[in-house]
Amino acid sequence: MIRFVTVFAALMVALPLRAEIAIKEVVSPGGITAWLVEEHSIPFVALELRFKGGGSLDAPGKRGATNLMVGLLEEGTGEMDAMDYARAAEELAAEFEYDTFDDSVMISARFLSEYRDASVDLLRRSIVAPRFDDVSIARVKDQVIAAIRADAKDPDRIAGRTFDALAFGDHPYATSLNGTEASVTALSRDDILAAHTGALALDRVYVSAVGDITAEELGLLLDRLLSGLPETGAALPAAAEYALEGGETLVNFATPQSVAIFGHEGIERHDPDFFAAYVLNVILGGGGFESRLMTEVREKRGLTYGVNTFLIPKDHGQLYLGSVASANDRIRQAMTVIRDEWARMAAEGPSEEELAEAKTYLTGAYPLRFDGNGPIANILVGMQLDDLPIDYAATRNDKVNAVTLEDVRRVAQRILRPEDLHFVIVGQPEG
Repeated sequence: MIRFVTVFAALMVALPLRAEIAIKEVVSPGGITAWLVEEHSIPFVALELRFKGGGSLDAPGKRGATNLMVGLLEEGTGEMDAMDYARAAEELAAEFEYDTFDDSVMISARFLSEYRDASVDLLRRSIVAPRFDDVSIARVKDQVIAAIRADAKDPDRIAGRTFDALAFGDHPYATSLNGTEASVTALSRDDILAAHTGALALDRVYVSAVGDITAEELGLLLDRLLSGLPETGAALPAAAEYALEGGETLVNFATPQSVAIFGHEGIERHDPDFFAAYVLNVILGGGGFESRLMTEVREKRGLTYGVNTFLIPKDHGQLYLGSVASANDRIRQAMTVIRDEWARMAAEGPSEEELAEAKTYLTGAYPLRFDGNGPIANILVGMQLDDLPIDYAATRNDKVNAVTLEDVRRVAQRILRPEDLHFVIVGQPEG
């Protein structure tokens, strides 16, 4: 393990910080497509797999099944139990990670070239033939239920879940992908097996690799790694119809500080106005201490430690959300300022100075994300999930710089809807 940590630490400075990277499209002999950046200076490979669908694939009445299934992938395979599997990965100095999101399942791998074949074989067994034994199912269920109970006491989680429930009705987005205590408790091993074949299928896999591997080697590796998975998975859900109108919802919660989630419907990732909306968001609330909301709510009035906004273009529904926390006797004033600034930005748009600062921030920060094999592989697979072109990393900053003041002002009028702002407040606000 010491050897792995040493290589990983060296890897973080192996690649220059740049977005101009040579990406190759690789098609395996079996027809699996991947994006590859070869980097042979260190004998190490970062591999990213994404399976489109994620928690939104849960069957009716089986909420939490996909999340529970993914949590069990590292709990053993064949004759290996969870401890055996962890020990085998450690002996290979390999690192595997599994996670579930609303629209995808993530599987990440980091391994040394010296142990590539053995690492891929071990990873394959966890993906294709997980053990799903009763002891592990019970243990991981307990872990998920503990997380559900913790979320039920977290004001931020309560606010987010309440907003989702109001916004998305009976769509899977309306509920936590963890499920509920009742739904998770009721899940059987057959439910987990069904979630496995529904979520991990070849018709929805996206792959990227960065490091010490050639295109030919990667193609053969992928066919070996993914052989045995079903050709097609469960049907993706329908579009999520946004159902929330402007207003306020209060969740009474005993705490000296109220938390609020606010927002309305957002914009699709492939909308022609997305880049202008992205720049707009940085100016309004997504640019840290330089954003307008931070200036007005925190710096000028001292109503909060932080306020932020973010675009959420999910696969089946879009949101434009923000969050703020303030003392119970001040949250009402903070909400008033946010509403006023939302309306002012919609009516007037930003200034030339605000636009220039946002562009500088976005274009300067972007290359810093390419700071090692793992982060680059993560970016590449995300680009594929978003159906972006292979040259996106090289052209992204050009798209940001091409946004004009007229673009941002027009899009502000289009997507900012002060009358549709809905606040979900969790706490005991005065008034």
